[in-house]
Amino acid sequence: MAAETYNPWTIVNLVFTHLAEQGLHPALGADGHPGEPAAALLRALGIVPTVEGDARVQAGIHDELAALRARMLDPGEPR
Repeated sequence: MAAETYNPWTIVNLVFTHLAEQGLHPALGADGHPGEPAAALLRALGIVPTVEGDARVQAGIHDELAALRARMLDPGEPR
């Protein structure tokens, strides 16, 4: 049987909604990108976040692909 998967932001939203209903005012990533604090929250709940769900990894991949395209397709670039 395959392991169940969830969108990690759905779980974070569930936790934050619960905290807000209790009168608390949670903040996530107030000092920067919320990815690492969200991953820490998931780990605290026993959930292992995966790289596929990390927007920072996706952004890095897109940047690297753009650089490769520029190098390979730019006619003015020496080869």
